[in-house]
Amino acid sequence: MKKILLATLNAKYIHANLGLRYLYANLEDLQPHTQLKEFTIKTRAIDIVENILETKPAIVGFGVYIWNIEETFAVVAQLKTVAPEIKIILGGPEVSYESQAHPIANHVDYIVIGAADKSFYQLCKDILNSRAPVNQIINSKPLKLNELKYPYEYYTNEDLANRLIYVEASRGCPFKCEFCLSALDKTSYPFDLDEFLQQMDNLYQRGARHFKFVDRTFNLKINTTLQILDFFLERLDDKLFLHFEVIPDHLPEKLKDKLKAFPLGSLQFEIGIQTFNQQVQTLISRKQNNDKSKANLVWLRENTNAHIHADLIFGLPGEKLETFANSFDELYACHPHEIQLGILKRLKGSPIIRHTDDYNLKFNPLPPYNILSNSSVDFITMQRVNRFARYWDMLANSGRFKLSLPLLIEDNPFDRFMMLTEWLFQQTQQTHQINLKRLFELLLNVSDLFPEIDSLKFIELLQQDYEKTKLKGRLQISTVANKLDSSNSDQASNKSHANRATRQMRHIG
Repeated sequence: MKKILLATLNAKYIHANLGLRYLYANLEDLQPHTQLKEFTIKTRAIDIVENILETKPAIVGFGVYIWNIEETFAVVAQLKTVAPEIKIILGGPEVSYESQAHPIANHVDYIVIGAADKSFYQLCKDILNSRAPVNQIINSKPLKLNELKYPYEYYTNEDLANRLIYVEASRGCPFKCEFCLSALDKTSYPFDLDEFLQQMDNLYQRGARHFKFVDRTFNLKINTTLQILDFFLERLDDKLFLHFEVIPDHLPEKLKDKLKAFPLGSLQFEIGIQTFNQQVQTLISRKQNNDKSKANLVWLRENTNAHIHADLIFGLPGEKLETFANSFDELYACHPHEIQLGILKRLKGSPIIRHTDDYNLKFNPLPPYNILSNSSVDFITMQRVNRFARYWDMLANSGRFKLSLPLLIEDNPFDRFMMLTEWLFQQTQQTHQINLKRLFELLLNVSDLFPEIDSLKFIELLQQDYEKTKLKGRLQISTVANKLDSSNSDQASNKSHANRATRQMRHIG
């Protein structure tokens, strides 16, 4: 029997691809002849090709996403050159729309559009039985979730020990936010809850403790949410870590009561805010009660132990720098642990492109298709905000400057951090690969930028932040700063449980 290989290029080793495992789980009689291989985008394409050829496959299926399309293109082009007899099949969100627009389409035999859990199997059967379709594009038929076999048993013991375990209790989304591919879904469809929880129990019994739910709206149906939370509360130990994406304005009292039961370090919520600008929300078909959202964010911070990761998007049509700054400041006032500042991307198939002419949206023609300018924001301003986002991730989201950064920006966070961004870029001319110790030492001179702050207090706090990093060597502070009384320096341990992300743990305490 000829072999089938399922492959993808993950962003990092710690990511375990859920989609490939669904394909593998539903290959029926072809499964014994199928192998699954995951690479990373950092691996050389030519080495991946060699690894693939060692398995001697007749068919290779690749999962393609916005973050790996270019690297997958390099692999596919070389693979087809040295082994043209191998049938190459692509699937995934990056090729499900505008499927033949990317040059990768010229080097593959088939592109499967939509949910390929079942259609990939049928295509492989047809190829192996000499009934290969004539058309390159294969449209997947709608499927019912109860027709699918679960993929979770195909996470290996190595996966459970070393990688993020992705799970889903539902598919789809009822909301129509135009920047998101989920806007094309009709609604959200749940898996059978009893069967799903049995799968989760099987994973738990095998040692899984880090569960990342990919559901777009985990708290959409509260009764289901409560049952899932109860399931994990009954199995709570000091290694359990759960990640959910939640709707910000939908936290009824019975859900709030349940969330209080989870201890420190066990929950992370990804909360999409995107913008508080009501005109922009209306323009992009986003329904969100801003007052409720802000109140819920504050409540979560004050009454639960959940790590709050809140998202904003810059570059939406109709959004100006000034109005975005207002959204940022309003979100900062809610004190989430992290503010993920994303730049609008043109996800293929997303309805956002309907605003292209009216708002002069100009997107990067290359992945990740980030917006370069629009009618409200020119290219230079977009670059400034890109740098802002990068430095914010390094300084604020990392949790490494937890004590010192608020002293610099708290009274006017967006404007003051933009000043800091431009100062740092002037000093370094780079936004990546800045040595952490150098970053601390650069900030020792930030009083040049903010002369009104209490410099001695700031350096004292910066010194405490530095000591928490456990970096080797002393921070080279000034003669004046050396006179500070360091007796109150926080020597707290920054140890975390093996299955919990250290970045989240830095925000604790």
